[in-house]
Amino acid sequence: MNRRLIAAVGTAAMLVSVAACSSSSNSSGGSSSSTSASGKTLTVWLMTGDNPADWVKSVTADFDAANPGAKLNIVIQQWTGITQKVTTALSENNPPDVIDIGNTQTPFYAASGGLMDLTSVKSSIGGDNWTQSFNNSTLYQGKQFAAPWYAGGRAVMYNKALWAKAGITSTPTTMAEYIADLTKLKATSGVTSALYLPGQNWYAFDGFLQDAGATIATQSGSSWSGNLNSPQALQAANLFKQLQAFGNAPKDQNEATPPQAGVFAKGDVASMIAMGYEAATVQTDSPKVASQIGWFPIPGASASQPAKTFMGGSNLAISQNSQNKTLAESFLKVALSDKNESMFAKDSGFLPNNQADYAALAGNAYAEAYEKAAPFAGYTPLVPTWANVENTPNPITTLFLTPILEGKDPAASAAAADAQIASRLNQQQ
Repeated sequence: MNRRLIAAVGTAAMLVSVAACSSSSNSSGGSSSSTSASGKTLTVWLMTGDNPADWVKSVTADFDAANPGAKLNIVIQQWTGITQKVTTALSENNPPDVIDIGNTQTPFYAASGGLMDLTSVKSSIGGDNWTQSFNNSTLYQGKQFAAPWYAGGRAVMYNKALWAKAGITSTPTTMAEYIADLTKLKATSGVTSALYLPGQNWYAFDGFLQDAGATIATQSGSSWSGNLNSPQALQAANLFKQLQAFGNAPKDQNEATPPQAGVFAKGDVASMIAMGYEAATVQTDSPKVASQIGWFPIPGASASQPAKTFMGGSNLAISQNSQNKTLAESFLKVALSDKNESMFAKDSGFLPNNQADYAALAGNAYAEAYEKAAPFAGYTPLVPTWANVENTPNPITTLFLTPILEGKDPAASAAAADAQIASRLNQQQ
């Protein structure tokens, strides 16, 4: 699951402020762990894109200072086939010591027995200051199986020039205001999509679902049931359909087909629900359009709180079979220190998991918009079998969203999707 296409990826921000430490250890990652580390090598798997050069340099220097004589070996992994690769590695006697995993993947790996329980060391690696909404994805059966690293979610990216042409002078703070603005934009010359919203962008839909007070599925005992046929879920689907009609995005494709940032770059899209990194694509395709980009949180029902969103991101976990658990804990403390978390946040635009470090995001318009929504963000069901639901064909999109957008009965579509969701969630691992 490519978190750069989620939300999540797999997210939230990243960060861990090291609590209960002196100011010097909090900024550098701590003092030397032990001379027993000499001659040992700590292997860390990071996903491609999660290794900005200055961050790697800083983390390596701080790790070396904290563990004289030890060597840090960072290995970059590709997304293709990563789930099977990690599953296999965790079953071996000498796995990578630390692994970068998607936040919604954490329960799957934890349930397999492949991850170390970090509950007893949470405070020592900075966990007392982690934002709760970020940390929820690291828990399985009440225990801490990873540390939240970074996360992000969707916000509204808009074309300031087109909004000005429509006579709109401020961004909306409620969904009703946004719909009124979209109505004006749709009637404005030169605007082909007031909102470009692909019909299978189920990550955006999941935010509407949460905001309506519903979830994709509910659990009773050990059994799961689909929840798309609930009144709240159907309300969210109706809102999604209303918003989707403000543009010409395909009803049967997601945000990657075609890449929605490329569509935005043409200059006739007034707004879209996007991840922060998509602005870079617009910059490459059309610097002129990129210069007009603005951001605001997806509005909620009232001005007092933005809409809830799906949060994707990465967690850092220690392999249960690691032969270097003490060194691995030291790495987490270093990587998630205020200094290195802030550096990663500044480079990536993703949110740190400690709000005290949000200062690093100053000037990043996406981050400044999304940080308002982050405290209210949520996840898909954090269960080991969740990946079964996302497998192609995804019932949320193929049985529910697209049929509704094409005029099929919402209740019947929900019932069909619910049956498939329940079947997949209740499968044995």
